[in-house]
Amino acid sequence: MVSLGCAKNLVDAEVMLGHLPAERFEIVTDESQAEIIIVNTCAFIEDAKEESVETILEVADYKQNGNCRLLVVTGCLPQRYAKELATDLPEVDIFIGTGELTRLVELIDAHQPQGGSLQAIDIPQYLYDHTTPRVKSSPFYSTYVKIAEGCDNHCSYCIIPQLRGPLRSRSIESVVAEVTALVADGVKEVNLIAQDLTAFGHDRNDGSTLAGLLRELVKIDGLHWLRLLYAYPEGISDELIELMAAEDKICNYLDVPFQHINDKVLSLMNRRIDQQAIRGLVERLRQAIPDLTLRTSFIVGFPGETEQQFSELMAFVKEGHFDRVGVFRYSREEGTPAATLPDQVAERTKKSRVEKLMKAQQRVSFRRNRALVDRIEPVLVEGYSEETELLLSGRSVRQAPDIDGQVYITDGQADIGDIVPLRITDSSDYDLIGEIVDPSEALSGE
Repeated sequence: MVSLGCAKNLVDAEVMLGHLPAERFEIVTDESQAEIIIVNTCAFIEDAKEESVETILEVADYKQNGNCRLLVVTGCLPQRYAKELATDLPEVDIFIGTGELTRLVELIDAHQPQGGSLQAIDIPQYLYDHTTPRVKSSPFYSTYVKIAEGCDNHCSYCIIPQLRGPLRSRSIESVVAEVTALVADGVKEVNLIAQDLTAFGHDRNDGSTLAGLLRELVKIDGLHWLRLLYAYPEGISDELIELMAAEDKICNYLDVPFQHINDKVLSLMNRRIDQQAIRGLVERLRQAIPDLTLRTSFIVGFPGETEQQFSELMAFVKEGHFDRVGVFRYSREEGTPAATLPDQVAERTKKSRVEKLMKAQQRVSFRRNRALVDRIEPVLVEGYSEETELLLSGRSVRQAPDIDGQVYITDGQADIGDIVPLRITDSSDYDLIGEIVDPSEALSGE
């Protein structure tokens, strides 16, 4: 299994693996040994589509120079381009869309070597739950839990509603049951994901909300860190903020994609929020949770974005509100309203704006990391550093897996999966360096 793209895709890959009967299928990590290779694809933006196609062509070589006899392509790319792919990628035997993942074994059994490619693409309606078999591929101490599928926001640049369908929220009981089972298996950190976490429950008409879900999850014994990723700003309520401030198990960490700060650009993006509301939300968050790590993402080069509007975004970033920022070039995606807008921005200009904005945020990130020196922070130990086996590494409560930096541990010993108090002794733009301290020292304060 090769899974590309976001953590939501990774959960889908784990669900597919969970549907393979162990008595029939053995999962291997060496692609050259695999008789069946599955590529779970992303098609969110142009770069992701290119990576998906390149990966498919790379692994297709194992049909000639390896053991592969069946190549399966799943996820967003076939959901979006099923007909074109069947023609352009004859190497692929089976195409499966985002809503048909549980049909994997059925389609493998139905495939005929000389019968051309099979396709299972339909309007996405599937939603996994706590009873769904799943082969967890992340470390034993950390995992992702998808609490909803699809999206109803319809941002003008985004293809996700077409790829993933409308919002479909799980029940609170189902999510609690899954997290309870994961914690019983040793998971300490649960990262909640969805296309829009704050929309959780809006489709259920049973009173379910994200805050209501969190109130139940924090009751689970043995759960240490509960992290919120992808929280749409419009849905961040005072109740949610107060709950985050009050509950120790909920990480003081929030990923809120603002996408821009200029009102005209936000309106064209169909974001349904303006600069005043963004600034107000940031202020509310900082006041209620002073120690909050705030992450956001911005899109540059949106159609019609002027130098003045970009400068406005640059100035906002330089104000220093954010600990982490992801910056993306606008990708013109056919089938989205933004693709038809006039004044499309040149690629060279987009790349230049990405570099400028990232450099501005790099200085902010460095300052915010320097402010942590001499503080004692809880750190999840993940193993030896990739840089050197002489140092342990891990993540602070301020760092989400896969997208944020690391902590390098220069003194002290701990086991993988331990959460230990660490005194920060140094920092870089994105990483922290520190020494494990005695828990009693951590309790006595900074």
